[in-house]
Amino acid sequence: MSSHYILQLETATQVCSAALSANGETMACIEVDEPNVHAARLTLLVDELLRRTGLSFGDLSAVAVSKGPGSYTGLRIGVSTAKGLCYATDLPLIGIDTLNGMANGFVASRNGLITENTQLCPMVDARRMEVYTAVFDYNLKQTVPSKASIMDVHSFDDLEAKQEMILFGSGADKLVAWFASHERIEVITGFKNSARHLSQLSYQAYLKGEFADVAYFEPYYLKDFVATTPKRGH
Repeated sequence: MSSHYILQLETATQVCSAALSANGETMACIEVDEPNVHAARLTLLVDELLRRTGLSFGDLSAVAVSKGPGSYTGLRIGVSTAKGLCYATDLPLIGIDTLNGMANGFVASRNGLITENTQLCPMVDARRMEVYTAVFDYNLKQTVPSKASIMDVHSFDDLEAKQEMILFGSGADKLVAWFASHERIEVITGFKNSARHLSQLSYQAYLKGEFADVAYFEPYYLKDFVATTPKRGH
């Protein structure tokens, strides 16, 4: 079977990351976790990846980018870079939902050992107590659509009694104190977005021919935040 090489870009958070995959498996990945480096470093990461792997743009099958939700500036840089590369090389463009990529990356980091009664809640930090989030089941099926939320200690009061929830990502790191003693909510700190998390999703999209229109593709900013009303008695 011939190899389908895909260049993957992840800039939805502070982490600036690029990866190369072959048939859904990550070949190489470079990550820079520093503020405000996306514009200066992203194309350099791409050049370094190609040098390390000995590939050229002529060897690639597609360019994939984490499309959001996430940082407005980061997404704008990542998507504009991906579109520019596609224009220059005539490669197809694949847009991957950031939260879906995070969920896939988290499950991979746990070697797939997620129990059936577990819900996964990736979170991207916005500002103050605001996050971009969604919910996935143990099979990575999205059960709650992506949304912008203002978090409080009662945000998961409607969690089903038999379901456990794992919170992770830059938005979850600031919630540790709230849920430290909660029986059914676990906050995993230090999980960072990475272009390597897009490998399987990008390859699946490529095989299905799920390509974005390069001319009209825009990041998924998901800007609106809606404050929740505290429940009575709390």
